[in-house]
Formats: sequence, C-alpha cells, structure tokens
Amino acid sequence: MSIKTTRDAIREALASEMERDARVFLIGEDIAGGMGAPGEQDAWGGVFGVTKGLLARFGRERVVDTPISETAFLGLGIGAANAGLRPVVEIMFVDFFGVCFDQVLNNMAKFRYMYGGQGATPITVRTTYGAGYGAAGQHSQTLYPIFAHIPGIKIALPSNAYDAKGLLAAAIRDDDPVLFFEHKAIYDQSAEVPDEAYALPFGEAAVIAEGGDCCVVAFGNMVNVARQALPLLEQEGIAVTLVDPRTIAPLDVDTIVEAIEECGRLVVVDEASPVCSMASEIAALAATHCPTALKAPVVKVNPPAVPVPFSPALEAAYLPGAADIVAAVKRAMQGTPVRTRSA
Repeated sequence: MSIKTTRDAIREALASEMERDARVFLIGEDIAGGMGAPGEQDAWGGVFGVTKGLLARFGRERVVDTPISETAFLGLGIGAANAGLRPVVEIMFVDFFGVCFDQVLNNMAKFRYMYGGQGATPITVRTTYGAGYGAAGQHSQTLYPIFAHIPGIKIALPSNAYDAKGLLAAAIRDDDPVLFFEHKAIYDQSAEVPDEAYALPFGEAAVIAEGGDCCVVAFGNMVNVARQALPLLEQEGIAVTLVDPRTIAPLDVDTIVEAIEECGRLVVVDEASPVCSMASEIAALAATHCPTALKAPVVKVNPPAVPVPFSPALEAAYLPGAADIVAAVKRAMQGTPVRTRSA
C-alpha cells in the first residue's frame, strides 16, 4: 500500500489492465504526443498528463493519438469494441460530448440490446468534468446526469485515488460500455492505494462516516467538500452519515435508502446544475422509498442554474462549499422547507 495521487492511480489501472489483457488499448487526443516532432516522443500524456509514460511501455499501436474529431475516434472505439477489443477512449472534457453525442445515445448504449444480447460493446470512455480551474463555461460543466438518463451505459464517479484505480479496472473488464468521470480537482489529491491490481464492484456505495442525525449523499468531488463540512457539523453537535455512491449507473439504492431511514433527514450535494440533477434523483428516491421515515424536507445543494463563470470570484461563489453543506444540514435539522441556493 502506497500513497498515490489520483492521476498516478488511474495511470496504474490503465497499465495493469493493458498488461493483463492485450485487447486493451488507448485512444485520444495528445495521449501519446510528439508524433512527427523532434525531441521527446511521449510529450503530453493527455491534457492532464494521466497517460504520460504509457507510450514507452506499450508503443504507438496501443497508445493512439487521434485527430481532433470526437465523433470519429469515439466511433472508432465503439467499432473496435464490437469487434472484440477493449478500447479506453479519452474525451478531454465532458463538454466535448456535444460533438459525438449520437455515438453515445444511439450506438454504444444500444448495440447490446439491439443485438439481443449476442454482442457486447466493452468500451470505457474516460473524461474530465467540474469547475474550479478558471476554464469557463465550455470546459467546466458537470454533465453526468445527462448520461445517467440513457439506459445501457454504466457510469462511475470516483472521489479519491483508491476508488479511481479499482473502479477503472472494473470498467475496463466490463462487457458493457462505461463512462468514467474524473473531476479535475481530484487528480493531485492523494490516498493509500494498493500497488497490486484490484477491481471495485459497480453498484456498491461507500459509507464514509456514520452518524444518526442527518444523511448526506454526495457525488464525485463533492464527497471531499462534504468531508470538510463534517468537523464543522461535529462542533455543532450534529452527527452525519456521509454516503458516496461511487457509481450512479448502477446506483446502490439499498445503501442510500438504509442511511436515509436511519437518519430521517437528507441533504444531497451535487455539482451538476440543479434541474434534473442526481440530487433531484436522490430526493425522488427518498420520497418514494422513505416517505414515513423523513422527519424534514429533503435539502438539495447544487450550483445555481447558470453557465460556469470564468471570473475567479464568481466561480468560487458558483461552486458549493463546506459552508453551504453545513447550512443545508442545519436547515434539515430544523425541518423548515427553506428555499436553497439551487431551487
């Protein structure tokens, strides 16, 4: 067990799966770098340096730079998966899925069903999401709820290095298409990560903390923000159960419902825009499964329904923070249906 950044943990998962299975190969823009240029061959490793070093180990036939055409290279990956390979495609930013959305909606998500289960599309698509880096409205969105709406796709949202390595290995081994969402803020965060390969099952949430006063369900990097709120709430005498779903398709409904029933109060923290977000989905789940257990209205914590601002001051105000979560839990404890910043 070693301390590793999420960036390094993801790279380890890619390398170990490529060593384990010769059918695994990587596709994306600038993931190798240096093609036709003097100097260092492995120049980039993707926009965040995640695949740096893999070219030297596996060669250009398995670490493939592509033209700037998401539709073309995602289509290449889908076709390769249908033909029996296990591609890992990198889309630099989730915002760019607008270019190739038909490939997701009508191809990779549908093929296994349309083939009557006789074929599989074992493709993993890695992408980055999230605000906080001054990248403005076209490179900072949190769009995983859009894809959760589409049947036939599995979706992983790791919040830390340990989960990232294990979930990515499971994604690559899965016979279904997987979208793997990496928040930019977690790349440099560190955690204890085993050196050997391991896979974490999809559909099993992690309970980060246990307390009987209020259940907080948070997604992706918002789990880390919620962690910052826990000691502040403890100072107020409020004990919180914090649940990290880890995957949203499949979603671990049983663990979430059990936590809500035990606490009787629910706060959901989601960096996605508030309308039709995963926060809305968990609130609906609570209303459906726990109507008699709830002692107070559900409180959602989302950013406002506006594009991500470029201004550093506005972006900081846009993002939910620990203080927002503390305030939301206090409202849940009071049981007053107060309009939140996301409503």
